Amino acid sequence: MQALILVGGEGTRLRPLTSTTPKPVVPLVDQPFLGYMLEWLRRHGVDDVVLSCGFLADGVRAVLGDGERYGVRLRYVQEPQPLGTGGALKYAEDLLQERFFMLNGDVLSDIDLTAQLAQHERTGARATLALVPVTDPTGYGLVPLNDDGSVREFLEKPGPDEAADSNLINAGAYIIEREVLAEIAPAGTAVSIERDVFPMLVGRGLYGCEAAGYWLDIGTPSRYLQATFDILEGNVETGVGERLSASGMRLLDDVRAAGRLVGPVVLGNDCEVGAGAIVGGRVVLGDDVRIDDGVRVESAVLLDGVSVGAGCAISHAIIGPGVTIGPRCRVGDGAVLGRGVRVGADNTLAAGVRIFPDVQIPDGAIRF
Repeated sequence: MQALILVGGEGTRLRPLTSTTPKPVVPLVDQPFLGYMLEWLRRHGVDDVVLSCGFLADGVRAVLGDGERYGVRLRYVQEPQPLGTGGALKYAEDLLQERFFMLNGDVLSDIDLTAQLAQHERTGARATLALVPVTDPTGYGLVPLNDDGSVREFLEKPGPDEAADSNLINAGAYIIEREVLAEIAPAGTAVSIERDVFPMLVGRGLYGCEAAGYWLDIGTPSRYLQATFDILEGNVETGVGERLSASGMRLLDDVRAAGRLVGPVVLGNDCEVGAGAIVGGRVVLGDDVRIDDGVRVESAVLLDGVSVGAGCAISHAIIGPGVTIGPRCRVGDGAVLGRGVRVGADNTLAAGVRIFPDVQIPDGAIRF
């Protein structure tokens, strides 16, 4: 089985993490984000994947290669300019088989694609959309279904009365028959599959499949952290989650720890944790991270090469690669620090502040 994954966005909502790294390969716990999608697809029989790339495509290729380590064949298509979801599909037409999955590359999920494919075959659909329920549907585009599972209509951010009979939204995972591509404007044209193509197929072989399982769009720092926590706590099916569970909720790789490690926690290669420090729970440290004496880190991600001075407290924060944080700093409440930032002693960074790459903050300069 084949899949087309759309990874052409610039990841602006995830800046400064994506200021220097393409969003599909931003590190998430133990691997590039897109690695989780490739693992998920492989579990459901997909062995041929086409990536539709745009922004920083060479960076994606450099990290993921030909897909061998994920057990799939991985090929790349680079759009000449942003073409929308339908335009990206049409542009990749020459590489696509008679039936394929099409997926939004922003999503962490473990929904049952095998069940979706079985329904697609049973109904003889031309396209089948995976749909997930939400508690408050008024902020989404809803997809009500007929009794036979066919799509009745699309409702964009409906009012409470319109939303009364459905809470299903588009999960960004589709099964499409190649014949549908004949109804899309010629390659090179900007087209939205959600707004332009699928509405044309209502009543003409378009079905929805209510999916059970985990689903999260990781496009913002808060959702990136939530995805991290859900992986660590086993709320979504992943390989690293299984390894964590089997190892007592602590994955340690050549770590020197004089302080205390509280699971769930994942520490990369050659990390050091000083005396009196407490790291965890819900913490990921990349490779070569240095935690000095008396530091407290909880519910946070510190990427490769981070150094944290004595007496700091870090919570609910994302610290980019190569960041240096001086002694007695407080970093939390959704703060995100980009690659190479240097924070002097006695600073407080909170309230969702985003510090872009290579910025230098003097001692005591910021106290949110």
